Amino acid sequence: MTTRRRKELTAEDSELWAHVTREVTPLKRRRRKPVPKPAEEALEPAAGPAAKPVPKAKSAAPKPVKPVAPPLPPIAPIDKHERRQVVRGTRAIDARIDLHGMRQAEAHGALRGFLAIAQMRGYSMVLVITGKGGTGGESLFSADERGVLRRVVPQWLRMPDLRPLVLGFEEAHQGHGGSGALYVRLRRLRKGPHP
Repeated sequence: MTTRRRKELTAEDSELWAHVTREVTPLKRRRRKPVPKPAEEALEPAAGPAAKPVPKAKSAAPKPVKPVAPPLPPIAPIDKHERRQVVRGTRAIDARIDLHGMRQAEAHGALRGFLAIAQMRGYSMVLVITGKGGTGGESLFSADERGVLRRVVPQWLRMPDLRPLVLGFEEAHQGHGGSGALYVRLRRLRKGPHP
């Protein structure tokens, strides 16, 4: 280990230091609150050999580590070229489900099951028919209550339970139901390692 020698100030350094400190006012020191001694230290005898600190007992169960969920995959629009193929009929729609007439809870469950099965079968493009809602005539529902599935199905497709299944979606062409239906592009099922 090397030791440093204190360097003596030269007359020039001392003069410079005196000039700098002449105009400096010291800061007021804050009084620090006394730190209470832990109870263990208070029990130790004042005189005598220094006792070894007693290690703290470890808790019996380790803290559970909260698993970090992988980020949800983004929803992407359907490719224009692929949409054009579906509209022209050169690319087939693999499966379709008709939800109109169902209650919301029933429709959500049916949609979730349909998309999961379609993904397991390797389908990539499906048609989800929501219906446009009632249009005129004597109806028991107001205009705001008609077409509920048409409004909520796109929200469902963005929810965490369906995001791993859905790559993208958009309103269908008029020949496939127009605003009362959606083309849904499915993600490929990832095949993990088998045990």
